[in-house]
Amino acid sequence: MADKIYDVLILGGGAAGMTAGIYASRSRLSVVMIEKGYPGGQVMMCETIENFPGFPNGTNGFELASGMKEQAEKFGTEIKLTEIEKVELNGPEKVAYTSDGETIRGKSAILCLGAHHRRLMVPGEADFLGKGVSYCAVCDGALFAGKKLAVVGGGDTAVGDAVYLTRFASEVHIVHRRDAFRAQKILQERALEHPKIKVHWDSVVERVSGTDLVESVTLKTVKTEETKVVDVDAVFVLVGLTPNTGMLQGQVEMDSDGYIFTDENMQTSVPGVFAAGDARHKLLRQIVTACSDGAIAAAAAERFIEGL
Repeated sequence: MADKIYDVLILGGGAAGMTAGIYASRSRLSVVMIEKGYPGGQVMMCETIENFPGFPNGTNGFELASGMKEQAEKFGTEIKLTEIEKVELNGPEKVAYTSDGETIRGKSAILCLGAHHRRLMVPGEADFLGKGVSYCAVCDGALFAGKKLAVVGGGDTAVGDAVYLTRFASEVHIVHRRDAFRAQKILQERALEHPKIKVHWDSVVERVSGTDLVESVTLKTVKTEETKVVDVDAVFVLVGLTPNTGMLQGQVEMDSDGYIFTDENMQTSVPGVFAAGDARHKLLRQIVTACSDGAIAAAAAERFIEGL
């Protein structure tokens, strides 16, 4: 018996992937979504989401992701929880090979591979991973009640999570390499006005130190190259994302950072292959834009399949 060929093969199960599943399945297309963990991606790491339309009092990532998953499955999206090891996108069939030996085929593909947290690559960072070095404030913040914490970064995630960490920490040190944050003004105001937060402007982390657990960070001022040691019990590294697109090298056009180029209909350089969410080259990476990307990609995939 020949392998089943789905209408739409969705690679990745974050907000973009699940929205694509909802829209494609609701259009009566056969859809499979491959996700290595629990569907939700970066959404699952959000303790409070207050800028997603329709939730004036906010919601949390687990509830939002769980609702998306339930909705996608309700309309018929088949979800396979396995890791993608290799893809072939340039033929008439789009093929994904998984870590459990399965070969999954689609007439079209939507790449929702997301992104992962960027690392500082400084001495001590890898040594203390799970021992005070973290890339997720929501996941690990509660473990450090009453402790001194450092947050590295100046974007929305870093500044917003620094405020979140004040719920648990005795003090929070924000380390930012520039003299102004890039975060939204409302997040900046909350951080700068908070009595538990101290900002180290024009500074970078040179080293993470400790014995069995993190005990301090060494900071360097970029303008003077002066260094100082700040005693902290944990370091939250929140300096941006790197797209999970290594497996796509040579298959679709990407920018120098690995983000996938698309047109306004989420079409990549390969016919029948679309991209959505954090792995796409775009201005704003938020849950609402991931959902928008996913919906457009599903509609474009439907149109592509109709033309076959």
